[in-house]
Parts: sequence; C-alpha cells; structure tokens
Amino acid sequence: MAAAALAVGLRTAFMVLGCLITATVIYTIATDGLPFRKELLTPWMAATLVDFYINILAIGAWIIYKEPNWIRSLIWIILLICLGSITTCGYIVVQFLKLSPQESQQDPIYFVLLRNRKKDGTESKRFLSIASARILFTALGCLMLGTLIYTIATDGSPFRRDVLTPWLSATLVDFYVNVFALSVWVAHKESNWKTAALWIILLICFGSITTCAYIVLQLFHLSSGDPVFLVLFSSNSRSGNGYEGTLQTQKCTAG
Repeated sequence: MAAAALAVGLRTAFMVLGCLITATVIYTIATDGLPFRKELLTPWMAATLVDFYINILAIGAWIIYKEPNWIRSLIWIILLICLGSITTCGYIVVQFLKLSPQESQQDPIYFVLLRNRKKDGTESKRFLSIASARILFTALGCLMLGTLIYTIATDGSPFRRDVLTPWLSATLVDFYVNVFALSVWVAHKESNWKTAALWIILLICFGSITTCAYIVLQLFHLSSGDPVFLVLFSSNSRSGNGYEGTLQTQKCTAG
C-alpha cells in the first residue's frame, strides 16, 4: 500500500509541477514578451541555461534508454529541449500511468525507470560505454564549474536584484522542477536517507555540477563491461528486491 501511495503521490506531484511551470511560462510571455531577445541573454542567464541543459542531457539520456525506438526518442528529446521541465513532467506522468497495479504496489519508481520493452524483441539501444559516459559527464561537470567561476569573476555574485529578470526567474523554476525529478531518482538510489538528503541539498545548491558528479560516482561503481543503463538502479533494485532477472535480460540484449 505504501508503494501504491508513493506512485499516486509522485504522479500527482509531477502533474502539479507541470501545471506550475506551464503557468509560469504563459505568465512570463504575457508580462515580459517572448524570450528570444538578445538583451535577455545576460551572463547569469547564459550560465543558468548551460546548467539547465546539462540536466536536460541527463534526463534525455534516460528517455533514450526508456523508449523502444529512435523515432519516439527523438520526438521526446525535441520536446524536452524546447519545453524543458514541462516535457519532463509530462513524460514522467505518462510513465506512471503506464504502470500496472502490480508494478505500482511493488516498486513504482523502479518500473518507471525501467525501459519499455516491446513484444517484438527490439533490442536495447547501447550507444555509450561506461568509460565514454564517465568522460562525458566529467567534461560536462567541468564545463559547468568553469562557467560558474567565469561568470562570478566577470559579472559578480548572482544574489543581486538586477540579475533576477522575469525570464531568469521562469528559467529557475524550470530548472528546479528538473532538479526535483533528479532528486527523486537520487532518493530512490540511495539506501541511506542521510546520504540522499546530502546529495539533494548539493543538487539544489550546485545544480548540474552535482548531477554530473553523482552520475560519474555511480558509474565508477559499475564495471567497464556493464551497460550504462544500470546506473539508473540501486544495488537493492538490482539484487535485493528480486529484479536481477529483469535487469539481466536487458543487460544481455544491450550487449
């Protein structure tokens, strides 16, 4: 019953957050115009967008793994790039709605994370090795760290009233909705609530720098021959909860 309540709670939370960011975008367009204006691209807006799209890349990688074919993946990725966390929330809500009653009562987050398997035997897409993923997210983390340091050095602290333009405020709402989604994943992966809380606080404070650091750390817990998608799942999900067989099947098809 607790798992089913969690599924309902998270589905409702993402519905509410999706409506919140949709309303925020509509309100900002109505009061401040369209965002496609050169004067809006202040140093801190640019830094926020880099931060935002690194998190989008991490979420997009999960969507590519989830979807059974490239066409569906491409459509969702385009929507994710264009609409940000509106797409994140919509996609996650759809995945929760697809859960069977048994999956909702067993471990809803695990089954939402797990790839949609087609009955026609379509194989899992394996487009990145563990080593490549480590290099990619290390580079992205360094990019964001460098961007943050450069922006502070050239434009000063972000904690100034003049920095918080209407579109930067809307972008921050968008950004933190995605941070919430990533935090749910981190909380699911971590068996210790104190460790999970620490990582979530770091996510809130440092954004995609923490996202990249966390992903790289989790990748180092896997062997070089493992498929990258195993980083999504906690060790408990892979063995202790009896899901090893399901993951092993996908691991074999990915190989």
